[in-house]
Amino acid sequence: MSQTFSRTFQALEHKQFQIMFFGTLFSFLGMQMQMIARGFLAYDLTGKNSALGGVMIAFGAPQLILSLWGGVLADRLPKRKVLWVSQSIIAVNSLWLAAMIALDMVEYWMLISAGVVQGAGFAFVGPARQAYIAELVPKESLGNAVVLQQLSMNSTRVIGPMIAGMMIGIPFIGIGGVYFVTSLGFVVAMLGLIPLPPGNPRPRTVERSPIGDIVDGLKYVYNRRAIGLLILASFFIVMIGFPYQSFLPSLAADVYGVGPTKLGFLSSVGAVGAVGATMLVATYAAHRRAWSFAAICGAGFGVSLIGLGLAPNYAMGMVAMFFVGGLASAFQSLNNSICMQMTDPDYTGRVQSINMLSWSFFGIAALPIGIFADAVGLREALAILGAICVLCIIGLEIAGRMLNVSYHRDEARKAAAAMPRRAPVGGR
Repeated sequence: MSQTFSRTFQALEHKQFQIMFFGTLFSFLGMQMQMIARGFLAYDLTGKNSALGGVMIAFGAPQLILSLWGGVLADRLPKRKVLWVSQSIIAVNSLWLAAMIALDMVEYWMLISAGVVQGAGFAFVGPARQAYIAELVPKESLGNAVVLQQLSMNSTRVIGPMIAGMMIGIPFIGIGGVYFVTSLGFVVAMLGLIPLPPGNPRPRTVERSPIGDIVDGLKYVYNRRAIGLLILASFFIVMIGFPYQSFLPSLAADVYGVGPTKLGFLSSVGAVGAVGATMLVATYAAHRRAWSFAAICGAGFGVSLIGLGLAPNYAMGMVAMFFVGGLASAFQSLNNSICMQMTDPDYTGRVQSINMLSWSFFGIAALPIGIFADAVGLREALAILGAICVLCIIGLEIAGRMLNVSYHRDEARKAAAAMPRRAPVGGR
């Protein structure tokens, strides 16, 4: 038991990653609480599923435009500085919206504007954070560290929505109070960066323009089929399946007839499944069958999403959400862990920025999916989306076998060793 526990949390033995892990908890907590508050407010202001999709597209569009640039900055600038500036923008943006809500001046267009700013901030935070992890732990702990970062987010999903739901239900706190608390969480996460090293970029072997760096990163992924398939799998599952999160407020209100507190519980039970699944994945992140495990989890997520769509009442919806959350997290954690382990350190930021484009498409797809849900019914839409996820995973597995693509732990080392090395330009 002690050996299993040690293997599950091995990356936390490294002090710098430990500091980042606990500091980031506050940022993730704020993000999860805002997700519930933002969705509830959007639906309350408009009463439409498409309005929830509009907020998500505002969040996703800037990420689509800026994520690749975020990867370039993560590989070219001190990562701590990139994180500090980006999280400062997110904190100020959150505080502004909190003030508008408190003054009873909030309008739907403000949610759209805040979503654009927040999406732009996360376009730079995501790649920099992932690339930063690669510098805080040794190579053999990298896969575990990536999964533990996911565990950090999932842990906040257990209590974040629950806290947000209860706060929304208290008249003198409400949605505005949620936004004030989350603003504080973003500030605490920024302060947690102070004792960490700057995360300076590696000496460059070839001088390129920023656009040249983007092109080089895209070529890198294109020439490595395994990484490319992992990113495609993330694109399909996140873009098609993950928008279910945006429609939980309308699922709770219109389908199950429950209020914000039970909405928080509905989201939290999915997070409980996610925490359990992520802890299991952390133990076996570097297993030689990790690739197959990820595919099974991706297909299982699609099946569980079908179950959520077919659930006849709140109690059955809670059961389905447990599996939806657990399998979604297991897939995402394994997929990202394998991708990180197979990437050469010089390309970590750019590869992660390409991988994170899936979250941009997630935001953009939420609007047409919301319109689709309004047209055919939310339950039917969820079941259809789940079926598409299953078919996508099956198709990618077939493509992988046809291309003879597989994953083993030592392939990452071979890929890194095979990268050409030139003398640093300018003696740097």
